[in-house]
Amino acid sequence: MTAYMIGIDIGTTSTKAVLYDEKGAVIDKAQQEYQMLTPTIDTSEEDPDVLFDAVVNTLQGVIRKQRIKPEQVSFIAFSAQMHSLILVDEAGNPLTNSITWADNRARYAVEDLKNNHQGQQIYERTGTPIHAMSPLCKMWWLKNDEPALYQQAARFVDIKSYVIYHLTGEWVMDESIASATGLYNLWERDWDRDVLALLELTPEQLPKLVSTQYICQAMRTEFADEIGVQTSTPLVIGASDGVLSNLGVNSYRPGEVAVTIGTSGAIRTVVDRPLTDSKGRIFCYVLDDDHYVIGGPVNNGGVVLRWLRDELLASEVETAKRLGMDSYDVMTRIAEKVAPGAQGLMFHPYLAGERAPLWTSDARGSFIGLTLAHKKEHMIRAVLEGVLFNLYTVYLALVEVMGDMPSKIHATGGFSKSALWRQMMSDIFDCTLEVPESYESSCLGACAIGSRATGKRDDYDVIEEWVGKTHAHEPNQEYVQRYQELASIFIQVSRSLMSSYESIAQFQRKHYKVEE
Repeated sequence: MTAYMIGIDIGTTSTKAVLYDEKGAVIDKAQQEYQMLTPTIDTSEEDPDVLFDAVVNTLQGVIRKQRIKPEQVSFIAFSAQMHSLILVDEAGNPLTNSITWADNRARYAVEDLKNNHQGQQIYERTGTPIHAMSPLCKMWWLKNDEPALYQQAARFVDIKSYVIYHLTGEWVMDESIASATGLYNLWERDWDRDVLALLELTPEQLPKLVSTQYICQAMRTEFADEIGVQTSTPLVIGASDGVLSNLGVNSYRPGEVAVTIGTSGAIRTVVDRPLTDSKGRIFCYVLDDDHYVIGGPVNNGGVVLRWLRDELLASEVETAKRLGMDSYDVMTRIAEKVAPGAQGLMFHPYLAGERAPLWTSDARGSFIGLTLAHKKEHMIRAVLEGVLFNLYTVYLALVEVMGDMPSKIHATGGFSKSALWRQMMSDIFDCTLEVPESYESSCLGACAIGSRATGKRDDYDVIEEWVGKTHAHEPNQEYVQRYQELASIFIQVSRSLMSSYESIAQFQRKHYKVEE
């Protein structure tokens, strides 16, 4: 009888369930999107019950569509977005929506924690940068600004813990998700006592900490029947989407880096011990009992290209529609007309503030070096290059912390479909770049964890067979030198504009409604 494994990723904009056979081949997948709730410019929330329903529906979708028998499902393994926060009552009912990583209401708490409560020391113990995205900052904000709500909460949980609780009746949080809260001590592998004291919390008000290979309690009968699995089907708690993406692209060995560019982006590498940065530029999160992932997330990935397409390239988009072409393909074809470096034109892509490496919501986008000689195609190329230059600055911070130059980059996300953008990355990073066949890297990474948890595998070596690769790029050394010169200027200008970014942001907030 054929056996199957399912990886499910509870993402920010959708939940995906992917059905694999035991050789890692994708048999089917289901996806359910949901709306971000943004009643103010700083608010980014989701209804946790909508996300729970999406988990049930997508699992049911792949099982029912393929007519899989309950006993054929070997396990279900979870991936989930980081930094979400839900306040719940004693019965597990939500007192708040799920406050996502993109919520910016805690930005005023950041400076307070940094300046008055040993923020750098907290970061060095927990590996989570002091930023409005983190549950620590959100909880500090709620404690001070919404004290009645804060005191009413019986527990503070994340979206995966919420889903697991309603499926099984058990409050648990894997160490990977916990390590992205700002409340977890990487060195003690436990909740940080000083942070909990600061928040006036006890460990009982948080889910129980468990390994990323933890197998949860049996699923409630009503949901097992609805989904189409046995109550005894192993539910492997898994880890966060970011660290699992490294596994899912076969990037977990020393010297290998994973880069993902979707709406936002991230660059990460796996290490065998906790590493933090004296400048606070990178994160450090748990992957499993023996591995950690360091890296940096950026706000400005594909969202910048979407802005460019929608706001500045209307005529080109219409042409693409008439020709039956993808509008992004048209964009990259235009950019191909221009030599690397866009004739000295640079673009700072900070349209949505920025996390790594700047860690400020005040950062703003700008074209630098614009002259009368520049045309639209130069601007398009500069935007494409600017997104990668920003990621490259995070990469340099990783190299500085690790002390070694990575040997290979594994790239995923929508950008990896573009040959031009892939070659740009190889040239800018001066590194071999490979693109795996599997785009659902977090779901595949979850299954790698699940295989170890259920005793089917002892290590991650099988991932190489599961992933495969479709494209490989080597850096063009002529362009590498040009990009190295431009990268230095990019970083220099970024540093010099930091105080100006703050002034511009304050002016915009004072006089206009600014979307961040």
